Amino acid sequence: MRKLTRTLAAVLLCALLPVQGALAAFPDVEPGSWYEEAVAQMAGSGLLTGYPDGTFQPGRTISAAEFVAITARRAGLSPVPAQSSHWAAGYLQAALQAGWYDWDEIPPTGETFDRPIPRQLAVKILMRALLPGAPWDYTAESAKIRDFSALDGRYYQFVLGAYGAGVVTGDANGDFRPKDGLSRAEACTLILRAGRRAAGTAPAPGASPAPETPPPAQAVQAARGGVSQHGWLKVQGTQLCGEDGAPVVLRGMSTHGLQWYGQFACGQSIRNTAGAGANLFRVAMYTGEGGYLSQPGAMRRQAIAAVDAAIEQDLYVILDWHILSDGNPMDHVTEAEAFFGDMAERYQDRPNVIYEICNEPNGGASWAGDIKPYAQRLVKTIRARSPRAVILIGSSTWSQDIHLAAADPVEGENLMYTLHFYAGTHGAELRSRIDSALGQGLPVFVSEWGTSRADGSGGVFLEESALWLDFLAERGISWANWSLCDKDETSAALRPGTPPGRPWTQADLTPSGQFVFSRFAG
Repeated sequence: MRKLTRTLAAVLLCALLPVQGALAAFPDVEPGSWYEEAVAQMAGSGLLTGYPDGTFQPGRTISAAEFVAITARRAGLSPVPAQSSHWAAGYLQAALQAGWYDWDEIPPTGETFDRPIPRQLAVKILMRALLPGAPWDYTAESAKIRDFSALDGRYYQFVLGAYGAGVVTGDANGDFRPKDGLSRAEACTLILRAGRRAAGTAPAPGASPAPETPPPAQAVQAARGGVSQHGWLKVQGTQLCGEDGAPVVLRGMSTHGLQWYGQFACGQSIRNTAGAGANLFRVAMYTGEGGYLSQPGAMRRQAIAAVDAAIEQDLYVILDWHILSDGNPMDHVTEAEAFFGDMAERYQDRPNVIYEICNEPNGGASWAGDIKPYAQRLVKTIRARSPRAVILIGSSTWSQDIHLAAADPVEGENLMYTLHFYAGTHGAELRSRIDSALGQGLPVFVSEWGTSRADGSGGVFLEESALWLDFLAERGISWANWSLCDKDETSAALRPGTPPGRPWTQADLTPSGQFVFSRFAG
């Protein structure tokens, strides 16, 4: 088996090595075929070659590794060290770090590298690599796709943007076939089209990036302070406000999973966080991964203890139904209704408590088909017991698809929509999405962000983090940082071994923790 794997890797590598000299004729590339020009251009540019027998095999299904490697070469992205020994692992890791795709779509461990890449994922990678931020019109472009209902929601903007840019046109029947594979000929054609489109719009290498959407004419002046100052929160327009109607901004920390790092949700740890200037604490109660669904009694008690400790410190506190591996919230909607019904009744008279009903929907969960119906049920459950509390609603693709929520929001009052980002992975594209959502009247709350890459490692990206926090401050958007724990990763706020039960000094804080704690005040 090992010998076979090496042979296959050698063949695939040969198929991607730059051309030496003039372009050789491929006997299986039919003259005058729809893909002849694309193959010739790509091969002539040194982005790919044929197989050892001299053929190109245009009808062969392209793998994730091949597609990402070719796209990376076209975009000028160099390979980086990776955990897998696969021949394309360096390109795939670089693409992952660049935010072209999420780790669940092509896991960095390598088990899916050689599998066919779904068309919808290939288009997402291509658009993020070559045409990031391409405009798209839901009504106009979706009407061109006969099988649009088969497209997963997390890919809407990329596929619709690709149609709008002329990168994708569909087949003779008008179908996109989002979950089918791509032939090598099709992949070459898409990459060539996207490259040509990018050449007409993208800045030259080394040029300054296009300016982001300017901040509001007058930056939001949001008050600090805790529950004793602001009382019951309410949402007015897109702004979180206090009981008196004045704008409020909340800033604080999120725990890591209670089942792993619950010791940092104790009274002293929360007191330390409040003492540093925070007015918000987020209790991340995982549902999967050995959390609530495995041990509901223990997790419920631990969450209640953390909420009560935050209330004692005059903090606002987010009670977070932290779905992750159980990515579709509808999978456990009954359990969620029971839990939030219980919590809303318990804290119905406490203005401190904010309910985050679905942390990061993922794995193909769609806004229209799964997340919005779930949210409608949970809002009804909470409102029956706590009519005034603020409710936070996630969206597809790890709570990044707020544009889908803006186009089709949940009915109700005091609802906000979460946006999650990690400064080492996410940048101008998501900030632009926030401004677009605000412009459509959608209230945004950043209930989780990190100074690292999206996997919790890398960095610390302090310059990018400062850019993000300045952006949020200008717009009066509240946030909670991931995470208050001593895990050995760069997103953690505490150094490994820091005890939870005593006051902390600067020496106890990681570079991330020092930066975040310094920003609680603004």
